[in-house]
Amino acid sequence: MFNLIIFFSLLALGLVVGRIGEAMHYRRLEDGEDKLAHILIFSDRNLPAGVTWEKAQFVSGSAVMSNDYFSALVAGLRKLFGGRIGLYVNLIERARREAVLRMKQAAEWQGAGVVINVKFTTTSIGRQGGVTAVEVLAFGTALREAKSDR
Repeated sequence: MFNLIIFFSLLALGLVVGRIGEAMHYRRLEDGEDKLAHILIFSDRNLPAGVTWEKAQFVSGSAVMSNDYFSALVAGLRKLFGGRIGLYVNLIERARREAVLRMKQAAEWQGAGVVINVKFTTTSIGRQGGVTAVEVLAFGTALREAKSDR
């Protein structure tokens, strides 16, 4: 009985610490997204109308995320009964947002204000001991607006 109490206590502690870490990551993402909100991204491959561009450059951002063991254990229980597994939804969402943020940073370093033809790829890194890791790559063409002669 004592072993079960320890197991569930450690499970609860792991879940709480994991949730706190996830919440902190979401706050960092929101701060970064606010700072780079001036860089627009479009999935369309055509240039925005009425604006001329002097430089186009490939930019990308990559993020590798993994879940913690305790969340994976709970998700494994969810798989038994079926339904939405929020752990994996959050894992992919955080990785996608991080990849977009890194792509926008690369565009900002190039002096670009717009990234067009944005695409994503997602790769499962592997599964070891119940922990899943994914990589999300965001890439596109960064455009720097031409200086006007006015």
